[in-house]
Amino acid sequence: MLFTDRTDAGQRLAEALRHLEGEDPVVLGLPRGGVPVAYQVARALGAQLDVIVVRKLGVPYQRELGFGAIGEGGVRVISDDIVRRGRLEQADLASVEHAEAAELARQAHRFRDGRPRLDLAGRTAIVVDDGIATGATAAAACEVVRAQGASRVVLAVPVAPPDAAQRLRDAADEFVCLSTPFGFSAVGEWYQDFSQTPDDEVVSLLARAADGTDADGTDAGAATGPADADVAEEVAIDACGVRLTGDLNLPAGAKAIVMFAHGSGSSRHSPRNRHVAEALNRAGLGTLLFDLLTPAEEANRANVFAIETLADRLTDATEWLRGRAAVPIGYFGASTGAAAALRAASAPDADIGAVVSRGGRPDLAGPLLAGVRAPTLLIVGGNDPQVLDLNREAEAALRCESHLEVIPGATHLFEEPGALDQVAELARDWFLGHLVG
Repeated sequence: MLFTDRTDAGQRLAEALRHLEGEDPVVLGLPRGGVPVAYQVARALGAQLDVIVVRKLGVPYQRELGFGAIGEGGVRVISDDIVRRGRLEQADLASVEHAEAAELARQAHRFRDGRPRLDLAGRTAIVVDDGIATGATAAAACEVVRAQGASRVVLAVPVAPPDAAQRLRDAADEFVCLSTPFGFSAVGEWYQDFSQTPDDEVVSLLARAADGTDADGTDAGAATGPADADVAEEVAIDACGVRLTGDLNLPAGAKAIVMFAHGSGSSRHSPRNRHVAEALNRAGLGTLLFDLLTPAEEANRANVFAIETLADRLTDATEWLRGRAAVPIGYFGASTGAAAALRAASAPDADIGAVVSRGGRPDLAGPLLAGVRAPTLLIVGGNDPQVLDLNREAEAALRCESHLEVIPGATHLFEEPGALDQVAELARDWFLGHLVG
């Protein structure tokens, strides 16, 4: 079983946990990657979401060997057998525990943004991670959750190696795992997109769940008109006969909205696109990040290159958005999403105010590039030579106002320090200049 990303894994995992819906469970995500998965589970079950912060206590001379774990609320789980066989001194144990306790407190405060921990006493707790390698942390989390008073502990993961899965069946009252492949070597190989989950994404998901904005699965598709107060909601969009999910953010008084067309193997949860969207929001621009493909469609790699289909869905979603807010609309496209954005913008009645491409494949829009009228900014990394050449050819084919911006030293994903910030600043200025100014 191959998962598109953590969102897809969470949605599939939620279906396997439907039988717990009536138990009023608490869903606990292991940071960092487990939280996006847990978020989808909590939404589907209408459950509360929290983070379970666990710190393994490693033997001083062999850190990978854990002699126990600690959790919030002063919970300690110690293996007396390892302490005895390792002839560990109490002073050494205390030193390790003190250092890990400080890091545990820091993480818990950072992730919850100061909110208190959810009380687990007498409740069913579902511990969720994005996958299992050895299972040591997951097993420790189950012990910590039980010590915090949970009456029933369920461990749920999308994928795990068979041997670890067998061991973990004794760690919880119930173990749910969607796939236990024999050819397992790493969790990331079972995901198309296994990009690192940043702290900010964990904080954002926990905050949204705590606010109740979409943890109960409410459809936020009702018309709102121009935003006179901040709006942050999950929306459902019917486009070309399929239902697409998106995140709409409208700062108060937003005078324009930028729609994000994600690239190959990415989704609306892409940390790179969210980084850019947050910069646009801070500048007073609205954003709509949504998935152009359903989770099932994303499993087929060929669909991310179906530019015509992606463009048609983007066009339908644009019409849906016009019904929500009568403001100028721009497109931000990444990778193959840039081709979809330019193809959609080339339609005679498109009325798109501006387009920005990040590491895009505008060449895939083909001869339709000549029909684009929206001012277009192409951003490419200087160390992405093949894509740079394709963008130079695309710029020559454009007949609208256009500019190619090369960020020195940046590669395709703009992972170098400061590179993504430059992308965000360039996009912000382009949209402000052409949509607002």
